[in-house]
Amino acid sequence: MLEPMQIRAHFPALARTFNGKSLVYFDGPGGTQVTQSCIDGMTAYLTRCNANHGGAFISSVESDVIVAAAHEAMADFLNARLNSEVFFGQNMTSLTFAFSRAIGRTLHPGDEIILTYLDHDANFSPWRLMAEDRGVKVNVVAVDPADCTLRMSDFDRYLNSNTKLVAVGYASNAVGTINPVKEIVRLAKSVGALTYIDAVHYAPHGPINVQDIGCDFLACSPYKFFAPHLGVVYARQELLDQLTAYKVRPADNRPPWKWETGTQSHESLAGLVGTMQYLEWLGTTHGRAESGSYRSERSALLHAAMRAIQTHEAALKAQMLDGLMALPRTRLYGITAHNRLDERVPTFAIRMEGHPPLEIAQFLAERAIAVWSGNYYALNLTEQLGVEDTGGMVRIGIAHYNTAEEIDRLLADLSSIA
Repeated sequence: MLEPMQIRAHFPALARTFNGKSLVYFDGPGGTQVTQSCIDGMTAYLTRCNANHGGAFISSVESDVIVAAAHEAMADFLNARLNSEVFFGQNMTSLTFAFSRAIGRTLHPGDEIILTYLDHDANFSPWRLMAEDRGVKVNVVAVDPADCTLRMSDFDRYLNSNTKLVAVGYASNAVGTINPVKEIVRLAKSVGALTYIDAVHYAPHGPINVQDIGCDFLACSPYKFFAPHLGVVYARQELLDQLTAYKVRPADNRPPWKWETGTQSHESLAGLVGTMQYLEWLGTTHGRAESGSYRSERSALLHAAMRAIQTHEAALKAQMLDGLMALPRTRLYGITAHNRLDERVPTFAIRMEGHPPLEIAQFLAERAIAVWSGNYYALNLTEQLGVEDTGGMVRIGIAHYNTAEEIDRLLADLSSIA
């Protein structure tokens, strides 16, 4: 287990108070707090080497060094083969729209793609809109409302020689379900389909090894794992070379810049390098060595850090589950069995009888507890569960910097409502 106070000391925002109480951040699924090393990296960049890419002068040269370091660090985090297989953008949504256009250029009427009703809309609408433009058939995998898991038999039903792409989330940002992405990738490969994994919600909670998963593309958002507002996509180099990037003509078309349109947020990339320094420290001090084929020593340390986070969150996850299940007139969505807790991340969605989700979120906000209400862009799921027209759900997300005491405080406030 991680030592909570030692971890929390790395996150300055956790010291904030509101209405005379310490502010509790259970809003992590919408974006986590950042580390001091992240803030220091951004400050140092803006103070010393704030410049655009490719100049001959010193601040531009130094800026390019930091940008290259961010690509290397992110490749280590995902265990990509090459630094050039990782590139950045404004957010995962923008990058996915860009790739839906690039991949769509290769598709034709009669081709098919597979999406799921469990996904964030950023891994649904870009592909659906592309399919409309290209005359491509869309098949959608259903969700079992009892535990909010994918109906895996649908993949067998839909996969065929015409399937060109399978887009699926690693974990649900609404109800926490972890999907069997490695198995889904295997099924897609059996018919020659590409795979696009949305790992935005899984990334803060466990290690991601793209070589082990075997996916063609994987997208995530560093601002969901203790870094600044950024999006990132991993893609196999051979695919990046084959696909057409939509960008202005004078731009650098060498990898990875071929896929980075316009000027990037260099200060954010500097902050990401700082966050990776924190995770490297975590892996060194709290991680556990594990055999595996990693591209570098740092990659092994980053994966050790994420396994340590995963283990630490398991106890918090069980505590939250038990507390929410004990609340009267409260429905908890998703997996609730203790023997299946490894099939979900510590994100919980609830509804309380007689209280709209926004009312509950506002009640908790007044008591210095941050949670989300609504659909969180998982619109298909809230529609499938029949809650979209009545305010969606209350979403409570645990990060590794949260504590057992904060969970007790949340549960006590929810009990007063119930």
